[in-house]
Amino acid sequence: MTKAEVISIISDKTGVDKAVTSITVEAFFQTVKDSLAAGEAIYVRGFGSFVNKKRAEKKARNISKKTTVTVPAHYIPSFKPSKEFVEEVKTKVK
Repeated sequence: MTKAEVISIISDKTGVDKAVTSITVEAFFQTVKDSLAAGEAIYVRGFGSFVNKKRAEKKARNISKKTTVTVPAHYIPSFKPSKEFVEEVKTKVK
């Protein structure tokens, strides 16, 4: 499913114009990005959590140059679904 399809479905379910729905969805995505970039997590009860996960420093190999490089510690964005979300998907997806 694409973002345009999501916007269309939300617009149909809520009766709100697609342009307004698009602005709202874009604002939500931007808020998630801004919050994670600032180091803040977002918790949505019954849906899940958007959090930053820390990756430790590690050694990696550049096979073509046969060298070892150090990848510094860094954070990556992650989504952890809630138990309710996971159970709903388990029971409905076949």
